Amino acid sequence: MSVGVGTTVRVATPSGDRDVPSVLHLAAELPGLPGRTEYALEPIEDSGTLFSLRSAPGGAHPVRLFVAAPHAFFPDYAPRIGQDLLADAMRTDGAGSPGTLLLVVVHPAGDDRDQHTANLLAPLLVDPARGLAQQVVLDEDLPLRAPIG
Repeated sequence: MSVGVGTTVRVATPSGDRDVPSVLHLAAELPGLPGRTEYALEPIEDSGTLFSLRSAPGGAHPVRLFVAAPHAFFPDYAPRIGQDLLADAMRTDGAGSPGTLLLVVVHPAGDDRDQHTANLLAPLLVDPARGLAQQVVLDEDLPLRAPIG
């Protein structure tokens, strides 16, 4: 990984900036990306709202995703994440670490769409204390591709 283990990245949240480990370990593979559970979280800009998520080297095809702090683009986004879902996603007996935060996967504009979108239905839950992340599908009426901007 290009980012050192033990370093942190600043992530902006509605309650203030948080330090998140620069290497995230997914509790389960992301859909469609088998064999990848370790990713480097790298800031794209200085505001702490937009990041790249790069798979650890070693695979035949490295992957880079884009993720964002959702409140910067969707100020009213406040999904209900039940304690059972949180505990299951974070692999804990209780509710996970206090301060678990959300990131959303961003789909860049391309040939099939003219603007960037974000997946609000399936955010990444991140436990900053353990560097653990998990994508969860919410039981809410939220879009897979909400337009950004």
